[in-house]
Amino acid sequence: MKKFYLITNEGKDPQGDVTKRIVEYIESHGGETFCVKNEKQALMDCGDMAGCALVLGGDGTMLRAARNMMGSDVPLIGINLGTLGYLAEVESAHVEEALDKLLRDDFIRENRMMLSGRVENREGAEEDYALNDIVISRSGSLQILTFHILVNGQFLTTYCADGMIVATPTGSTAYNLSAGGPIVKPGAKMILLTPVCPHTLNTRSIVFAPEDEITIEIPQGKDGGRQSMEANFDGSHKVALYTGDRIVVRRADKTTGILKLNTESFLSVLHKKIGEG
Repeated sequence: MKKFYLITNEGKDPQGDVTKRIVEYIESHGGETFCVKNEKQALMDCGDMAGCALVLGGDGTMLRAARNMMGSDVPLIGINLGTLGYLAEVESAHVEEALDKLLRDDFIRENRMMLSGRVENREGAEEDYALNDIVISRSGSLQILTFHILVNGQFLTTYCADGMIVATPTGSTAYNLSAGGPIVKPGAKMILLTPVCPHTLNTRSIVFAPEDEITIEIPQGKDGGRQSMEANFDGSHKVALYTGDRIVVRRADKTTGILKLNTESFLSVLHKKIGEG
């Protein structure tokens, strides 16, 4: 691999020192860099010229890059300039070693499944995508929320909770984990449904097949009141939801390519992360 995009979270690299260091190293070793931009600038116009996109920041930067690069087949690899990260696996202190592996094609590509969420309301429909999760949470006053859950068009149950998380295996170690959901190997194919602070003693996460379609309907709230919520896609895009609306979540027809340099198994990495916690 000789051609690279760079996506930098300027808040994590305010002086551009790490970005400059990477550009200089790649070019001094016979490589080329393209579309050296901050993360707020769209990369869709860059096309598929590069072998991969180097994403400098943290897991949040990786998630935003995945959304921005959805129309491209260019895979991502994260350079961690944040704190604890699962997606951004390369630490800045080891970036030259990582670049050497990329330059000699010593890596593995994983294609991670994504979710498609279609919000349907009186005004029409709006669709968006997520690599980690789609979270439905309150947007108004502090109150218990009510959700009707349907799977493949069949009513499943009603949840009373502070929110609902629909997560991919990649997102299983994010908010899903904090809410008590299961940890899933990132390369698996399944959909996780996890309530946030459910108001019952026997409510647990449910794991669905990747072919299943999950519909979350927003009914009337307590005492027939109007509910006000928002659907949040990977923490970066919000869509309002009210009583009478619904969101239909299914496996997206798009995937995100992630390059892996570390030969450690997922279980070994998980063991270390658990130890750090």
